Amino acid sequence: MAFLSKPELRRRIWARIRASGVARFPILEGHTPNFVGAERATRLLRELTLWKRARTVKLGLDAPLLSLRRMALLEGKTVYLAVPGLRTENCFVELDPQRLRRSVLPFAASLRGALRFGRTLSPSELQPIDLVVVGSLAANRHGARIGKGGGETDLEYGLLRREGKVREYTPVVTLLHPVQVLDERIPMRAHDVPVDFLVTVDQVLAAPNLHPRPRGIFWELLPEEAFRKIPVLRKGRREMRFGTRPV
Repeated sequence: MAFLSKPELRRRIWARIRASGVARFPILEGHTPNFVGAERATRLLRELTLWKRARTVKLGLDAPLLSLRRMALLEGKTVYLAVPGLRTENCFVELDPQRLRRSVLPFAASLRGALRFGRTLSPSELQPIDLVVVGSLAANRHGARIGKGGGETDLEYGLLRREGKVREYTPVVTLLHPVQVLDERIPMRAHDVPVDFLVTVDQVLAAPNLHPRPRGIFWELLPEEAFRKIPVLRKGRREMRFGTRPV
Protein backbone atom coordinates (compact mmCIF):
# COMPACT_ATOMS: atom_id res chain seq x y z
CA MET A 1 0.00 0.00 0.00
CA ALA A 2 1.38 3.42 -1.00
CA PHE A 3 1.37 6.13 1.65
CA LEU A 4 1.07 9.83 0.95
CA SER A 5 4.15 11.98 1.43
CA LYS A 6 3.90 14.79 3.97
CA PRO A 7 3.51 17.52 1.31
CA GLU A 8 0.75 15.51 -0.37
CA LEU A 9 -0.91 14.86 2.97
CA ARG A 10 -0.80 18.56 3.84
CA ARG A 11 -2.44 19.55 0.57
CA ARG A 12 -5.18 17.00 1.12
CA ILE A 13 -5.81 18.15 4.71
CA TRP A 14 -5.96 21.84 3.81
CA ALA A 15 -8.44 20.98 1.05
CA ARG A 16 -10.54 18.93 3.49
CA ILE A 17 -10.62 21.75 6.04
CA ARG A 18 -11.58 24.29 3.39
CA ALA A 19 -14.35 22.06 2.01
CA SER A 20 -15.75 21.42 5.51
CA GLY A 21 -16.26 25.14 6.14
CA VAL A 22 -14.73 25.02 9.64
CA ALA A 23 -11.74 27.27 8.92
CA ARG A 24 -11.67 30.73 10.49
CA PHE A 25 -9.48 33.78 9.96
CA PRO A 26 -6.52 34.04 9.40
CA ILE A 27 -5.56 32.48 6.07
CA LEU A 28 -5.57 28.70 5.78
CA GLU A 29 -2.95 27.22 3.43
CA GLY A 30 0.55 27.30 4.84
CA HIS A 31 -0.65 27.81 8.42
CA THR A 32 -1.94 25.84 11.37
CA PRO A 33 -5.67 26.25 10.75
CA ASN A 34 -7.82 28.26 13.11
CA PHE A 35 -11.12 26.46 13.42
CA VAL A 36 -14.69 26.96 14.53
CA GLY A 37 -15.05 25.68 18.08
CA ALA A 38 -11.46 26.29 19.23
CA GLU A 39 -12.85 27.86 22.41
CA ARG A 40 -14.88 24.72 23.14
CA ALA A 41 -11.75 22.61 22.77
CA THR A 42 -10.01 24.99 25.15
CA ARG A 43 -12.73 24.50 27.75
CA LEU A 44 -12.48 20.71 27.41
CA LEU A 45 -8.74 20.85 28.00
CA ARG A 46 -9.31 23.04 31.03
CA GLU A 47 -11.26 20.21 32.70
CA LEU A 48 -8.41 17.69 32.40
CA THR A 49 -6.36 16.91 35.49
CA LEU A 50 -3.12 17.34 33.57
CA TRP A 51 -4.10 20.95 32.85
CA LYS A 52 -5.29 21.69 36.39
CA ARG A 53 -2.03 20.39 37.86
CA ALA A 54 0.26 22.19 35.42
CA ARG A 55 1.99 25.31 36.72
CA THR A 56 4.33 25.93 33.78
CA VAL A 57 3.12 25.31 30.23
CA LYS A 58 4.76 25.55 26.82
CA LEU A 59 2.14 26.69 24.31
CA GLY A 60 2.22 27.20 20.59
CA LEU A 61 1.63 30.58 18.99
CA ASP A 62 -0.90 29.11 16.58
CA ALA A 63 -4.17 31.00 16.12
CA PRO A 64 -6.47 28.28 17.57
CA LEU A 65 -4.46 28.37 20.82
CA LEU A 66 -5.05 32.08 21.52
CA SER A 67 -7.93 31.50 23.95
CA LEU A 68 -5.85 28.80 25.67
CA ARG A 69 -2.93 31.19 26.14
CA ARG A 70 -5.25 33.79 27.65
CA MET A 71 -6.84 31.23 29.93
CA ALA A 72 -3.45 29.95 31.13
CA LEU A 73 -2.31 33.45 32.08
CA LEU A 74 -5.58 34.35 33.80
CA GLU A 75 -5.33 31.11 35.81
CA GLY A 76 -1.86 32.11 37.00
CA LYS A 77 0.18 29.64 34.99
CA THR A 78 3.62 30.59 33.71
CA VAL A 79 3.52 30.41 29.92
CA TYR A 80 6.46 29.80 27.61
CA LEU A 81 6.29 30.66 23.93
CA ALA A 82 8.93 30.40 21.24
CA VAL A 83 10.23 33.45 19.42
CA PRO A 84 8.97 33.00 15.81
CA GLY A 85 11.60 31.25 13.75
CA LEU A 86 13.80 30.88 16.87
CA ARG A 87 15.59 33.87 15.39
CA THR A 88 17.34 34.98 18.59
CA GLU A 89 19.68 33.11 20.93
CA ASN A 90 17.24 33.86 23.75
CA CYS A 91 14.57 32.13 21.72
CA PHE A 92 11.80 31.61 24.28
CA VAL A 93 9.48 34.15 25.88
CA GLU A 94 8.40 33.79 29.50
CA LEU A 95 5.05 35.23 30.56
CA ASP A 96 4.78 35.10 34.33
CA PRO A 97 1.41 36.41 35.57
CA GLN A 98 3.02 37.25 38.91
CA ARG A 99 5.18 39.82 37.13
CA LEU A 100 2.39 41.36 35.03
CA ARG A 101 -0.65 43.49 35.72
CA ARG A 102 -3.83 41.47 35.31
CA SER A 103 -5.18 44.05 32.88
CA VAL A 104 -2.45 43.27 30.31
CA LEU A 105 -2.76 39.47 30.47
CA PRO A 106 -5.26 39.09 27.58
CA PHE A 107 -3.04 41.19 25.30
CA ALA A 108 0.12 39.43 26.48
CA ALA A 109 -1.31 36.18 25.05
CA SER A 110 -0.82 37.51 21.51
CA LEU A 111 2.55 37.46 19.77
CA ARG A 112 2.88 41.24 19.85
CA GLY A 113 1.87 41.35 23.49
CA ALA A 114 4.17 38.51 24.48
CA LEU A 115 7.18 40.23 22.91
CA ARG A 116 6.23 43.48 24.65
CA PHE A 117 5.43 42.19 28.13
CA GLY A 118 7.38 38.94 28.37
CA ARG A 119 11.08 38.39 28.88
CA THR A 120 13.20 36.44 26.45
CA LEU A 121 15.26 33.55 27.78
CA SER A 122 17.63 30.91 26.46
CA PRO A 123 16.39 27.29 26.64
CA SER A 124 18.58 26.63 29.68
CA GLU A 125 16.92 29.45 31.65
CA LEU A 126 13.37 28.11 31.54
CA GLN A 127 11.69 26.44 34.50
CA PRO A 128 10.82 22.74 34.11
CA ILE A 129 7.67 22.44 32.02
CA ASP A 130 4.62 20.50 33.19
CA LEU A 131 2.66 20.40 29.94
CA VAL A 132 3.24 21.06 26.24
CA VAL A 133 0.35 22.09 23.97
CA VAL A 134 1.00 22.29 20.24
CA GLY A 135 -0.98 23.34 17.22
CA SER A 136 -1.39 20.79 14.45
CA LEU A 137 -2.48 20.59 10.87
CA ALA A 138 -3.71 17.07 11.65
CA ALA A 139 -3.12 14.09 13.93
CA ASN A 140 -4.31 10.51 14.07
CA ARG A 141 -5.57 8.36 16.91
CA HIS A 142 -2.15 6.73 17.32
CA GLY A 143 -0.59 10.06 18.32
CA ALA A 144 1.18 10.78 15.04
CA ARG A 145 1.04 14.48 14.20
CA ILE A 146 1.76 16.66 11.21
CA GLY A 147 2.34 20.41 11.32
CA LYS A 148 2.29 23.10 8.68
CA GLY A 149 5.72 22.14 7.41
CA GLY A 150 8.30 24.43 8.99
CA GLY A 151 9.48 22.01 11.68
CA GLU A 152 9.42 24.68 14.40
CA THR A 153 7.43 22.62 16.90
CA ASP A 154 9.86 19.71 16.65
CA LEU A 155 12.89 21.99 17.02
CA GLU A 156 11.41 23.77 20.03
CA TYR A 157 10.68 20.45 21.72
CA GLY A 158 14.14 19.13 20.89
CA LEU A 159 15.84 22.18 22.40
CA LEU A 160 13.80 21.91 25.59
CA ARG A 161 14.37 18.16 25.85
CA ARG A 162 18.11 18.69 25.39
CA GLU A 163 18.07 21.06 28.37
CA GLY A 164 15.93 18.75 30.50
CA LYS A 165 13.05 21.23 30.60
CA VAL A 166 10.67 18.62 29.19
CA ARG A 167 11.07 14.94 29.91
CA GLU A 168 9.91 11.62 28.55
CA TYR A 169 6.76 11.74 30.69
CA THR A 170 5.84 15.41 30.05
CA PRO A 171 2.39 15.27 28.38
CA VAL A 172 2.03 16.66 24.87
CA VAL A 173 -1.46 17.74 23.81
CA THR A 174 -2.89 19.16 20.59
CA LEU A 175 -6.14 21.03 19.95
CA LEU A 176 -7.86 20.50 16.61
CA HIS A 177 -11.20 20.13 14.86
CA PRO A 178 -12.63 16.62 14.31
CA VAL A 179 -12.06 16.98 10.55
CA GLN A 180 -8.33 17.18 11.35
CA VAL A 181 -8.36 13.79 13.10
CA LEU A 182 -7.21 11.31 10.48
CA ASP A 183 -7.59 7.58 9.98
CA GLU A 184 -4.64 7.64 7.58
CA ARG A 185 -1.09 6.82 8.55
CA ILE A 186 1.07 9.90 9.16
CA PRO A 187 4.79 9.42 8.43
CA MET A 188 6.87 10.02 11.56
CA ARG A 189 10.64 10.54 11.58
CA ALA A 190 12.98 10.40 14.56
CA HIS A 191 12.70 14.15 15.25
CA ASP A 192 8.88 14.33 14.96
CA VAL A 193 7.00 14.93 18.21
CA PRO A 194 3.98 12.66 18.85
CA VAL A 195 1.05 13.69 21.02
CA ASP A 196 -0.54 11.99 24.01
CA PHE A 197 -3.97 13.58 23.76
CA LEU A 198 -6.07 15.04 20.95
CA VAL A 199 -8.62 17.55 22.24
CA THR A 200 -11.35 18.39 19.75
CA VAL A 201 -14.48 20.52 20.04
CA ASP A 202 -16.45 17.65 21.59
CA GLN A 203 -14.10 14.97 22.97
CA VAL A 204 -10.69 14.09 24.35
CA LEU A 205 -8.86 11.26 22.59
CA ALA A 206 -6.01 9.51 24.42
CA ALA A 207 -3.37 8.24 21.99
CA PRO A 208 -1.39 5.05 22.65
CA ASN A 209 2.33 5.54 23.09
CA LEU A 210 3.37 4.08 19.72
CA HIS A 211 5.91 6.68 18.62
CA PRO A 212 9.17 7.43 20.47
CA ARG A 213 9.74 10.99 21.60
CA PRO A 214 12.83 12.85 20.39
CA ARG A 215 15.41 13.05 23.17
CA GLY A 216 17.03 16.16 21.83
CA ILE A 217 18.17 17.66 18.54
CA PHE A 218 18.96 15.38 15.60
CA TRP A 219 21.82 17.48 14.33
CA GLU A 220 22.56 15.27 11.33
CA LEU A 221 19.03 15.78 9.99
CA LEU A 222 19.20 19.59 10.03
CA PRO A 223 19.90 21.41 6.77
CA GLU A 224 22.74 23.92 6.76
CA GLU A 225 20.17 26.66 6.24
CA ALA A 226 18.79 25.96 9.74
CA PHE A 227 22.19 26.75 11.27
CA ARG A 228 22.42 29.98 9.28
CA LYS A 229 19.01 31.17 10.45
CA ILE A 230 18.85 29.93 14.05
CA PRO A 231 21.50 31.23 16.48
CA VAL A 232 20.82 28.67 19.20
CA LEU A 233 21.56 25.86 16.74
CA ARG A 234 24.85 27.46 15.73
CA LYS A 235 25.75 27.75 19.41
CA GLY A 236 24.81 24.14 20.08
CA ARG A 237 26.90 22.87 17.20
CA ARG A 238 29.92 24.85 18.42
CA GLU A 239 29.51 23.41 21.91
CA MET A 240 29.45 19.87 20.53
CA ARG A 241 32.49 20.45 18.36
CA PHE A 242 34.50 21.73 21.32
CA GLY A 243 33.15 19.08 23.67
CA THR A 244 31.54 21.50 26.12
CA ARG A 245 28.02 20.08 25.82
CA PRO A 246 26.47 16.67 25.12
CA VAL A 247 24.16 16.11 22.16
